[in-house]
Amino acid sequence: MKLRNLFIRHLPPEKLKTFKSVLAETRRDSRFDDMTNFIQHGDTTVKEHCITVAYTAYFLVVKFDLKVDERSLIRGALLHDYFLYDWHEKSMANMIHGFTHPHKAFVQANKDFDLSHIESDMIKHHMFPLTPMPPKTKEGLILCLADKICATRETVVGRFPWRT
Repeated sequence: MKLRNLFIRHLPPEKLKTFKSVLAETRRDSRFDDMTNFIQHGDTTVKEHCITVAYTAYFLVVKFDLKVDERSLIRGALLHDYFLYDWHEKSMANMIHGFTHPHKAFVQANKDFDLSHIESDMIKHHMFPLTPMPPKTKEGLILCLADKICATRETVVGRFPWRT
């Protein structure tokens, strides 16, 4: 998997080790890698998007020395778009994907993983304010911010001919 310089900043080695460990654990014995089969924004796969969002969220936590459950933050961010379908296909259901996919991602993730309260909250509420209920956890709020940052970059950068 090529992540095309999506990581602008680097984590300290011990934090990068933590990130990679949670990523490897999440990939093991699950359908996580199936997200490669679906496009999220521009030409970014859902898997690339989720990894980038998780990395960005964790980077923000480390950069600003925020006190959170780091493992739940990383895992919840990795699974926030675990809906496992192509939302670009023309259908009535996909027309409202932005409003409905948090619940669909939660249902799929809950089938494959034993989710903590924090991870569940993150997945269910990551589209705030598009969906009306805000996250109840710090980790969920951080995910909202990281997801918007990454989605904007993936959508906008892909439209410029000078992109890297």
